[in-house]
Amino acid sequence: MDYPRGTIKEQTFYSNELGEEMQLLIYQPANFSPLYKYSLLIAQDGRDYFQLGRIGRVADEYLSIKEMENLIIVGVPYKNVKDRRRKYHPAGDQNRQYIRFLAHELVPFLDSEYPTYQVGTTRALIGDSLGAAVSLMTALQYPHTFGKVLLQSPYVDEIVLEAAKHYTEPLSLEIYHVIGKLETEVKTTDGKISDFLTPNRELSKVLSKKPFTYFYEEFNGNHTWTYWQPDLRRALKMMF
Repeated sequence: MDYPRGTIKEQTFYSNELGEEMQLLIYQPANFSPLYKYSLLIAQDGRDYFQLGRIGRVADEYLSIKEMENLIIVGVPYKNVKDRRRKYHPAGDQNRQYIRFLAHELVPFLDSEYPTYQVGTTRALIGDSLGAAVSLMTALQYPHTFGKVLLQSPYVDEIVLEAAKHYTEPLSLEIYHVIGKLETEVKTTDGKISDFLTPNRELSKVLSKKPFTYFYEEFNGNHTWTYWQPDLRRALKMMF
């Protein structure tokens, strides 16, 4: 069945935190109107989520049959593998600046440009692998700004685990977290082979003890869009 299609437009704005022009891909629903209010989903690996994840098509379907709240999806693409690692990796030299960019620059910009609710509980972050890691780190640091986070096979190291362990804010986050049972030998962009499953299980133990609304599942698959793309249907429906 063909559903009314939303539009995806490209926009750029300058980030003082990062000292560079940032590209944005902004999905607006087919029935978009400034008279409505919208929740906000910000996707790291932005172009991947639209092209490989087909997130716009999933949103089109759910919005047309009224199975999801009004939603604007903002993709933040990375320029190249090196750029992605610098911004998303917990030890990346632009990681802190990128997190501040999301909270202090991107959110105010979107709130000024679009009819958003402007409250943390209606703002979410999503990412896969390193993109999921920086999404979680951002939500843990700015729970007033981002109340929801969707994690698809996040990269988890000691920095991520420590951030989760030391979360003491009284605010509860809504977290959606999936990892593949076959993600024990993942080839990362730096050429190394890493076990993603074991540290994700550790992270799950930590998060399940926090006052979070927390969903965790291990799927029968590996570290690819073959599994993340179909998972988006449940993730979006569950969180929105």
